[in-house]
Amino acid sequence: MNLFTEIHGLVLAELGRLQAEGKLPEALDFANVAVEPPRDPAHGDMATNAAMVLAKPAGLQPRAIAEDLAARLLEDDRIESADVAGPGFLNLRLSSGMWHAVVRAALQDGEAFGRSAMGAGKKVNVEYVSANPTGPLHVGHTRGAVFGDALASLLDYVGYEVTREYYINDGGAQVDVLARSVYLRYLEAHGQAVAFEDGTYPGDYLIEVGEALKAEVGAAYVDQPEDVWLAEVRSFATDRMMDLIRDDLKSLGVEMDVFFSEKSLYGTGLIEKALKSLEDRGLIYEGVLEPPKGKTPEDWEPREQTLFRSTDYGDDVDRPVKKSDGSWTYFAPDIAYHYDKITRGFDKLIDVFGADHGGYVKRMKAAVGALSDNRVPLDIKLCQLVKLYKNGEPFKMSKRAGTFVTLRDVVDQVGPDVTRFVMLTRKNDAPLDFDFDKVLEQSKDNPVFYVQYANARVNSVLRKAREAGIDVEDATLAKADLSGLVHEVELAVARKLAEWPRMAELAGRTHEPHRVAFYLYDLASDLHALWNRGNDEPALRFLQEDNPATSQAKIALARSVTVVISSGLGILGVTPAEEMR
Repeated sequence: MNLFTEIHGLVLAELGRLQAEGKLPEALDFANVAVEPPRDPAHGDMATNAAMVLAKPAGLQPRAIAEDLAARLLEDDRIESADVAGPGFLNLRLSSGMWHAVVRAALQDGEAFGRSAMGAGKKVNVEYVSANPTGPLHVGHTRGAVFGDALASLLDYVGYEVTREYYINDGGAQVDVLARSVYLRYLEAHGQAVAFEDGTYPGDYLIEVGEALKAEVGAAYVDQPEDVWLAEVRSFATDRMMDLIRDDLKSLGVEMDVFFSEKSLYGTGLIEKALKSLEDRGLIYEGVLEPPKGKTPEDWEPREQTLFRSTDYGDDVDRPVKKSDGSWTYFAPDIAYHYDKITRGFDKLIDVFGADHGGYVKRMKAAVGALSDNRVPLDIKLCQLVKLYKNGEPFKMSKRAGTFVTLRDVVDQVGPDVTRFVMLTRKNDAPLDFDFDKVLEQSKDNPVFYVQYANARVNSVLRKAREAGIDVEDATLAKADLSGLVHEVELAVARKLAEWPRMAELAGRTHEPHRVAFYLYDLASDLHALWNRGNDEPALRFLQEDNPATSQAKIALARSVTVVISSGLGILGVTPAEEMR
């Protein structure tokens, strides 16, 4: 049940009636007519901009349209009041029966309440994390992993067929550096003293890999030239690092559907095929780029390269895909990878990158636009940095990693649920401060605790009701007489519940899972406000002594809150708390 969609449909129907009566022109386009929560809840339950957006094309005053529309809407039993405000906004108040219907729908539909068919029949690929397989995931990857995973779950919730994908960057020079670093640990496992030069990976996490390599090949590579062991060690090390990364992701509750290897693009014709597709469109040419801004002629050596006309698709400059020596640029395999996604039949592509990839956005969007003839949209989400604090001080780097704080450091400190929720308490492109002490605080200022506490409070009510012999099964609560739920704090909870289906669709449409976390905090706040009022006004308490029917009605409202909290936390990848300890 999406109450906003229902009332939006009513508004459109009444506008159609006004057209039929000749009070509005027949050719009006209602596409921009919306029904939304008002900015100030004191103004009403919902507001529509219908009169404002239709006035100019209709050649009428907005207030005149709003007054006619208000009169029509008041004929419907669902509308309690319709007030014209300002130049022509229309504020609506719904009958209390509509809020009771929302509670009933949440109990009847359960997990399906709020789900949408918005993305039905469409396939979306969400690529996230995609860290170089050279070490454990760090805290920056943690934010991208949580954001990408929650976004994938959100899109599934609103009806898309979602594929979660990890792109293994195993085709570049950094994997050779990994192999050389593992080789040093391998020699160390054989009792040799080694030195890690600049550019190698000195973290302790490679000690086990070096020992595993020794167990695998014995002394076969000891003191051998690089051409003997590099390829084999590179493959061995990459596999071990990906095992480590998969294990890190699993600790956070992240599981991928596809791991796609960059290396699989080389020597298979896939890069050539993708670029041939662009060439057939007249988008590949031989040329010389202008010097980058800030370069002097002495710094710049003009050279002919194979270029992609990315400026035809909104980029700032054309981009090289092949160097003057005939080797591919980093951009070429990325084009091929996205070409592969398109050929797999996805209707929408989403890439989740770190903030340091901002300069890559326009060229990738240009490539996907060109490869798909603008049929497949690409949305690139950039995740800003995370700053870690503990005891009021910046959290120090991991000894095991050597240079950074790992994902496992964070999860081990606070657990996966807290980690995931906190990572979604800011929009992805805003910096995030993660304070280990504050995220474990039991206070209203900690959104993780506040939402979980609301869920636990309701569960405690359900337990006490069962002990008192009151039937609180969802099917029974859904049939309870809810007409007594008329107090403003009770209706405030129901109104917030009614926003859930609309909010889930909005978050899915904008690719913003943080909206779910914000909404859950607001819903929990309304539940806590009702609970606290009950401490002063016994008539508002969920359990009414010697009155099972009234208790069931009030518990129905509380239980519907946990239905939505469970769904919202499920999108975030967080387990609802049954009780707080």
